[in-house]
Amino acid sequence: MCGTCGCDEVTAAGTSETVTVEKDVLAKNDRIAEENRAWLASRSVFAVNLMSAPGSGKTTLLEATVRALADDVFVGAVEGDQAGSLDADRLRAVGCRVVQINTGSGCHLDAGMLARALRELDPQRGSLVVVENVGNLVCPALFDLGERRRVVLASTTEGEDKPLKYPHMFRTADLVVLTKADLVPHLTFDVDHFARHLSRVNRSAELLVTSVVSGEGLDQWFSWLRSELGVPSREVSEPAEPAELEAPSVSS
Repeated sequence: MCGTCGCDEVTAAGTSETVTVEKDVLAKNDRIAEENRAWLASRSVFAVNLMSAPGSGKTTLLEATVRALADDVFVGAVEGDQAGSLDADRLRAVGCRVVQINTGSGCHLDAGMLARALRELDPQRGSLVVVENVGNLVCPALFDLGERRRVVLASTTEGEDKPLKYPHMFRTADLVVLTKADLVPHLTFDVDHFARHLSRVNRSAELLVTSVVSGEGLDQWFSWLRSELGVPSREVSEPAEPAELEAPSVSS
């Protein structure tokens, strides 16, 4: 159920009232998303919207990412959960600055939530900000947050068919990260089948096969992030002076 996008409402299919509400909600969200995007760009902050089903390994991958990039760049996170702060606590334990958002009955983050979180996070110039969205393969795909890249995680334990069952989520992805590859020998999962299913819905998305347990594919993931950040190596460069800019506003 979701109290913000209306996916919990049972209405007659195609009613004009429902369509109007959905358009209004998304239009407002898109306006705030563009404000977020402009503000992030003004600080040269690279923002990633990390989306997946619950249990795909978003937080585990983020823990490894913070450890690997700590010498290269400041990493901040916006943690989206319906309740609690378990994942945020894990990230703080490895030195990541985190802002927690609890959505209650909501099943996704929206641009207004991110605008408020960015005010609190206040990332320095040249930072990496990772938004760990609420675990859900449906609603988060509809809401632009103002991120520069969308990354969708899928684990081998979820099955090969997820791109076909949730095409909109995978269609919006810039990068798809297949996690828990170390479990493949113990499953009936076929990586090639998954890749073909992904290609049917999104031919342009790159696919990385990873395992935090074995380390498979992690170097490619870190290299992708460094490339997007413009950080060619692990050498630490002199930080630029942070710009004096106002935090993104939340449009009414």
